[in-house]
Amino acid sequence: MNDHEIRETLCKCIEYIHREKFRIIDELVIGKARADIVVVTDSLTGYEIKGDGDSYSRLPGQIEEYDRYFQRNYLVVGANHRTTAPQHVPPYWGILCVSESEKGVQMETIREAGQSPKYSQKKQLSLLWRKELVNILKANSLPKCSGKTKANIRKYILERVPKDILQKQICEEFFERDWTLV
Repeated sequence: MNDHEIRETLCKCIEYIHREKFRIIDELVIGKARADIVVVTDSLTGYEIKGDGDSYSRLPGQIEEYDRYFQRNYLVVGANHRTTAPQHVPPYWGILCVSESEKGVQMETIREAGQSPKYSQKKQLSLLWRKELVNILKANSLPKCSGKTKANIRKYILERVPKDILQKQICEEFFERDWTLV
């Protein structure tokens, strides 16, 4: 299966699984990589897709970035990579395999994802736009920080907003973002 076929199946499965509020983000730039799919719920989960014809050559760098930006991550592969996928990702990464059979296209969970030990709320906060950072300041009754750089605003937020509250607010900003402006 190719990237497009895997992506289509993955998105259908995500829509089926999530009964609560969620958002699917396609092709989000994270550091020096691009996340194929990101799912926003009360956290951010990254999905890296490797079709049957893809190689693992860029995966080490992608893993490094995914681990910093997302709480959990999955490698989603075609049947050709099913047996080799576990060798290429850390043990806390989940692995999904999309394949075709006489029953049609199916997705199998090879391994559930665990928490990324390298996840950084600071990195995740860096994905937000200035307007979204200002929304977080307002929501926490903090001063607007006019004239400050985004980096200084992020630092200020990280020093003053409890992590669990901030996580909810980051996700809420991703829900509210107008993705047509991207």
